[in-house]
Amino acid sequence: MNTLDISVVISTYNHPEWLQKVLWSFKYQTFQNFEIVIADDGSETETKKCIDAFAKAVSFPIKHVWHPDNGFQKTKILNKALLQCDANYILFTDGDCIARADFLQTHINHRQTGYFLSGGYFKLPMSISKAIRKADIEQQKCFDINWLKVRGLKSSFKNNKIKALGNTAKFLNKFTPTNATWNGHNSSAWKEDILAVNGFDERMQYGGEDRELGERMFNNGIKSKQIRYSAICLHLDHAHSYVKPEMIQTNRAIRNNTKTKRIIKTPFGIEKDSL
Repeated sequence: MNTLDISVVISTYNHPEWLQKVLWSFKYQTFQNFEIVIADDGSETETKKCIDAFAKAVSFPIKHVWHPDNGFQKTKILNKALLQCDANYILFTDGDCIARADFLQTHINHRQTGYFLSGGYFKLPMSISKAIRKADIEQQKCFDINWLKVRGLKSSFKNNKIKALGNTAKFLNKFTPTNATWNGHNSSAWKEDILAVNGFDERMQYGGEDRELGERMFNNGIKSKQIRYSAICLHLDHAHSYVKPEMIQTNRAIRNNTKTKRIIKTPFGIEKDSL
């Protein structure tokens, strides 16, 4: 039995149409020694049908980790999914982010002891999000800037995320003013480094819940590497009807406490009695 090089955790909640496109993008990865672990925050049966059908069409392992719907509990399901990962290196992304064919290979190439990797996403409007088909992902047309412009993409410096390759991507990674934070849609780390800080803080809801994990890894001496112009994924548009102001306020208070007190292990993570 081959040892897996990387586990891919994909979070999702009741959006099987988008999840299907994301799963297709992993079918066409150039790097294939991986597993997918779906972190499902209480989706209905259509999501399970989507995952089961996809699992029959691919050779790599797929696990579906689910818990009942009880509001936004992404951090809880991510911790549950983390414990199901068999690889010692883990990439986290979301069920609305289509990965370019070299996405996994890029994370594998840049992984390094003592670091986590920080990627970004390229945000698409709803019209293009809906227009992308399986063939567009298989043939990588949806990552072609001209293909996107024909379908209404406006000119922007951010388009360099799609256009930049090789040394240009390395240059932009080095000189971007964007900090290399832990981003839940495109970040990876050694499993032991995530477990060392007790995983995600399960009090956190929407708004910075991913970055707080990275901030505790920083407190534990882990550094970050910027790969936002090298590890490319397309963010499919969707509403955020679950977002409430009090979520943002609570998360901000937790993050401020993490920073000021330099907290490493949250007592509200995988192990509830870790302190």
